[in-house]
Amino acid sequence: MTAPTREDRLLETFATLADTLVDEYDVVELLQTLVDACRDLLDTTDAGILLANAEGDLELVVSTSEAIRLVEVMQLAAESGPCIECYQRGTRVSVPEIEAERSRWPSFAAVARSNGFDAIEAIPMRLRDTTIGTLNLLRSERGTPPASDLVAARAFADVATIGILHERSMRETEILTDQLQTALTSRIAIEQAKGVVSFTAGVPIDEAFTLLRTYARNHGRALSEVARQVVRRELHIDRPSS
Repeated sequence: MTAPTREDRLLETFATLADTLVDEYDVVELLQTLVDACRDLLDTTDAGILLANAEGDLELVVSTSEAIRLVEVMQLAAESGPCIECYQRGTRVSVPEIEAERSRWPSFAAVARSNGFDAIEAIPMRLRDTTIGTLNLLRSERGTPPASDLVAARAFADVATIGILHERSMRETEILTDQLQTALTSRIAIEQAKGVVSFTAGVPIDEAFTLLRTYARNHGRALSEVARQVVRRELHIDRPSS
């Protein structure tokens, strides 16, 4: 049986990533699969991913070794380094010789070199104008990875970015749907309550609504909550006495 080629393994990785996005998935598992593939299939020693949290601050999400974790955490603490710059600019930052950039990023260079890294490629995880993080490839040898490897890494980053943004969009859509359903349900209760107050207080519908709103405001309560209590006959609202 013929052993799978590197191209076969790359295609298999893309298929795995695509399958992961079909149904509900674990974002961390998706990203760990991605960095493991970068380490195993590309000309890189280790890989890691930084993602921005809700406040826009980068956090280390996955990595392939303790060595790269230390390098990434150092950049986050110092708020300086090629990965930070990549995220801020939204463009790839290539450092074929880390030692040559020691004056630019002294802390990063020191930690990277002490952990055996001589080069880094920081690739933005970006879709149009939205950058959500960086895919970082560290190498134990100076130089730049082959162009084909950079294309593959860029494609890996794009797949992950689309998956994460899709997942976020779905969550936001669900929230909006829930909010809309809540609003519709509340509206039904309010309409019913208007009819109840109109009948029990002997006032027109418009005035019944005013009575409901006034009661809710005076008691610091939500209009929908007051309406539901009126419908359940737990609360009686009458017109104010003259």
